[in-house]
Amino acid sequence: MEKVCLRSCLISQYLELYQTRCNVWILDGDLYHKGLLKFAMEASSLKDTLVMLVVDMSRPWTALDSLQKWASVVREHIDKLKIPPEEMKEMEQKLVRDFQEYIEPGEDFPASPQRRNTSLQEDKDDSVILPLGADTLTCNLGIPVVVVCTKCDAISVLEKEHDYRDEHFDFIQSHIRRFCLQYGAALIYTSVKENKNIDLVYKYIVQKLYGFPFNVPAVVVEKDAVFIPAGWDNDKKIGILHENFQTLKADDNFEDIITKPPVRKFVHEKEIVAEDDQVFLMKQQSQLAKQPPTAAGRPVDASPRVPGGSPRTPNRSVTSNVASVTPIPTGSKKIDPNMKAGATSEGVLANFFNSLLSKKTGSPGGPGGVGGSPGGGGTGGAGSNLPPSAKKSGQKPVLTDVQAELDRISRKPEMVSPTSSTSPTEGEAS
Repeated sequence: MEKVCLRSCLISQYLELYQTRCNVWILDGDLYHKGLLKFAMEASSLKDTLVMLVVDMSRPWTALDSLQKWASVVREHIDKLKIPPEEMKEMEQKLVRDFQEYIEPGEDFPASPQRRNTSLQEDKDDSVILPLGADTLTCNLGIPVVVVCTKCDAISVLEKEHDYRDEHFDFIQSHIRRFCLQYGAALIYTSVKENKNIDLVYKYIVQKLYGFPFNVPAVVVEKDAVFIPAGWDNDKKIGILHENFQTLKADDNFEDIITKPPVRKFVHEKEIVAEDDQVFLMKQQSQLAKQPPTAAGRPVDASPRVPGGSPRTPNRSVTSNVASVTPIPTGSKKIDPNMKAGATSEGVLANFFNSLLSKKTGSPGGPGGVGGSPGGGGTGGAGSNLPPSAKKSGQKPVLTDVQAELDRISRKPEMVSPTSSTSPTEGEAS
């Protein structure tokens, strides 16, 4: 019976130990809400409180200023709390001991990084506690502090778009780690997008608040997944980052090196708002009323235009244009001196085009004849000059008639009677 009671007692103690409850209060990054800290951080529950300062790594130029701003807000609020000096001093000493007694997990200490894991009292007495550095825990709040850098997946974006190099990220990390030393804080780089160190944050918080086992060592190799527990870091380890500096110095101001990139100005075109239809029509009506009345229809142009749109010269006739364009050899012809200039060529061309328009296909005449009979005016036998091959093949006689007429004019000089008033073609036929 006693064994059963003892076992039930142990089980109840085990359940009480692992039943954890953690209230989370977020100020949403606005100083306007700092007055709400009186509901989250009270004097009675301060010793069971942990402060988490969150930094946006996609905007590293705001990291250090944000940490210093919110740390001063927490410091100011704790100073206003009515906590007995003895209790506050005890909380500060506990934080110092936890920082000094930190041992990184390894093969000898797989379960917890605390040196108090050993059960022998003589090991506690023989352990050497090193003094704190000059810049370590200079701002002791008496409660654990964790600095979480979110959106660490943006490091690759900073490298591509803003020309960040490894020394820039080492410079940012060194300044954040110096801040963590002053407050005895842990540093964790996280990324929800790539699921980096999310579970690690939860495990570390539970270990700090409830003393659960924690055996994750520090990670400083990966620049986007850094984890530095409280008590691991010191000035010498931070100095390792300075060895990689080429163009930067460790003492450079953070604001001078990590500056906000210039904002690209986008040209915003002025928005044009269409006016009401009735207003637009009223304006058009008023403008039309002001204009003088015009003659109905299209205004008459002084110069006549051809369908192509070019003005035509009024004193230029079609016949003269044709005569000037079509040259006719007249070396062997005898022209009547009483006939006006250009009449001979005009008459020949007129008869020639008339023969083309008539397109008579009569019986084939002699090889040198133009018409069917002498004195026929040259208007009835245009088709007689068509070769038999063209008739059989069904070709058009237009080109043959043109060539025959030109050959006749050039090869057969004919006498023209000086007293004849007939057309040149009639004179040639006689």
